[in-house]
Parts: sequence; structure tokens; C-alpha cells
Amino acid sequence: MTYIGLGLHFYMQVVAENRRARHDFFIEDTLEAGIVLEGSEVKSIRDHQVSIKEAYCMIEGSEAWIVGMRIAPYSKATIDIPNAVRKRKLLLHRQELKKLFGKTQRRGFTLIPLKVYFNKRGIAKLLIGLCRGKKTIDKRDELKRRDMERERQRMGI
Repeated sequence: MTYIGLGLHFYMQVVAENRRARHDFFIEDTLEAGIVLEGSEVKSIRDHQVSIKEAYCMIEGSEAWIVGMRIAPYSKATIDIPNAVRKRKLLLHRQELKKLFGKTQRRGFTLIPLKVYFNKRGIAKLLIGLCRGKKTIDKRDELKRRDMERERQRMGI
């Protein structure tokens, strides 16, 4: 279990993280959203049976959705087992939706899920990043910069 402290009294239990997103995208802004879940999906998330690697978010009308998020069926569930890769609704304030809709209409911006976690109250949340895609040369430059930084730390500079 990974707990991350963000301030004096706020802790979150990270369940799944999309590490590849930081490599493939420039993250311009982040936003926390709730997820509408059915049945035993929360128990599956608590068992770390969730994947957001191929997931993305979209805005349809006045609602935000996450597509491609896989929540494995809970092993001890007997009835009403929801589809593992269904489209799930995200809970955002109206002002946040308007802001995201305006920014995603610009060319090159997309909404990518970065983390699934439980907040201090035990509620499942999703950290969404407003991202702009990196080109191959940007990725190479970032790798070179990291290597140079690592060498400097080894040398003690």
C-alpha cells in the first residue's frame, strides 16, 4: 500500500498509477474527480484489481466519462457482476466541466487518467491530467536530461 502525504492532514492510498502518461504527455493541469461505480467494483479497486493504462477521458454533452478503465470482477461476488471495461461516469463540478471542455477543444489537448486512489474518507477518486502529447524528440531530450542529472549526482556536483 502506498500512502502519499499532500499537506498536513491529507493522505491518499494510491491503488493504480499511469506512469507511462508522464513519459508520453506534457501534463498541463490536474483535477480530482469522483467515479460512479456499481456493485462490487469498490472491493475490486481495494484489491488493486484496476488498470488505467489504456484509459482516456472524454466529455459528452455536460458529462465526463472514463473509457477503457478495467476493473476486474470481484472474486467473491455472486450477482450483478458489471462489465470490466465499461464506460464510467466521472463526477465533476459544472465549472470544472466547462473549463475542461474549453481546453480539450483546442488542438492537441486530451484528458488522461493519472492515478486511482482512496482519499482520507475512503472514497475512490481519479486524478485526471489535461495533457498535450510529446513528440519523439521531446522524449529523447527528456531522457538525455535525466541521464545528465544522474551523472551529476554520481559525481557529487
